[in-house]
Amino acid sequence: MRVLSGIQPTGRFHWGNYFGAIKQYIELQHEHDGYYFIADLHALTTIRDPSLLRANVRDAALDLLALGLDPSKATLFVQSHIPEVSELYWILMTGAPLGLLERCVAFKDKEARGIKADAGLFTYPVLMAADILAYDSQCVPVGEDQNQHIEVCRDLARSFNAQFADTFVMPTARIVKDTAKVPGTDGQKMSKSYDNTLGLFEDAKELRKKIMRISTDSRPMEEPKDPDTDHLYQLYSLFATDEQRQEVRAIYERGGFGYGDIKKRLADAADAFLNPLRARRAELASDDAYVAKALEDGAHRARKVAREVLSRVQKACGLT
Repeated sequence: MRVLSGIQPTGRFHWGNYFGAIKQYIELQHEHDGYYFIADLHALTTIRDPSLLRANVRDAALDLLALGLDPSKATLFVQSHIPEVSELYWILMTGAPLGLLERCVAFKDKEARGIKADAGLFTYPVLMAADILAYDSQCVPVGEDQNQHIEVCRDLARSFNAQFADTFVMPTARIVKDTAKVPGTDGQKMSKSYDNTLGLFEDAKELRKKIMRISTDSRPMEEPKDPDTDHLYQLYSLFATDEQRQEVRAIYERGGFGYGDIKKRLADAADAFLNPLRARRAELASDDAYVAKALEDGAHRARKVAREVLSRVQKACGLT
């Protein structure tokens, strides 16, 4: 089964990105034909600084490789390196109903919050559909908030198939349930837009300081507490072993502890998990040739598939 996922290079990855999505995507590379792309075309809707975008793309590639994406098992590439996707995007745009795009949540949400929403954001779901359909993707892991875009993709593919020929593979969504379960430093969902993130590769000392400043409630130390409703425990659970989780759960239920102790445990557990990843990333950062070749090889494999799909589409609608 071919699995596809893309991630925007709009900033450095944080714990929510990894445990909520990237971890599951990377695990799938061992079982399926994984296609993973860095969505720099999508990022243009928010990043207008060319040097920043280039740096973010490189950082995203380094991070994904350090986190375990294996170029010998999965196809890693940069979205804009596959020009066939942009042509497919336009072909899909010519048949995309205006009302369908007007109902999409991302655009409506920005409008409701008074944020400038341009045509790129409005047509974002069509480019996302082109990303998916260009590689004959069968499965797309997404959070529940992105499922609507998969439905848009299926609608566009179904409409094209019905009007011209049975051309597109129909993808299905694989809902990643854990995307909402990674809290930020303030207890809300971890997100760059909330400024409550804990970075995967930020300096260890700075990360520890952030952890020690995580907001907690003001209940007395001696009072028992429910670990399942506490964001500090939820963060600790990301890194802890089953035995460690049970030990800390018992502390919560018994009471008589300070949050400072839990924060120290969290910082230690995070360090133990992240230090090998930091070392791997530092090693990769000194080997530009390896990273460049991984992206080049990935783009070569991805373009081969995209060319075949685009050729089918062009033939079906009369462009050749």
